[in-house]
Amino acid sequence: MGLSFHKEQYRRRHEVERTINRLKSYRAGATRFDKRAYVFHGTATVAAIRLWLRR
Repeated sequence: MGLSFHKEQYRRRHEVERTINRLKSYRAGATRFDKRAYVFHGTATVAAIRLWLRR
């Protein structure tokens, strides 16, 4: 018995992994300089918006 391959599931997983790697490229988010959770959340949100606008 072999493992089944779900093409759509693999495609979505790969997309999520690429997005996370792009978010890691933002230095403030990757190194987590922010001491408060709401500031870190804001940094991650701004990085995500910038990635979305570049699409």
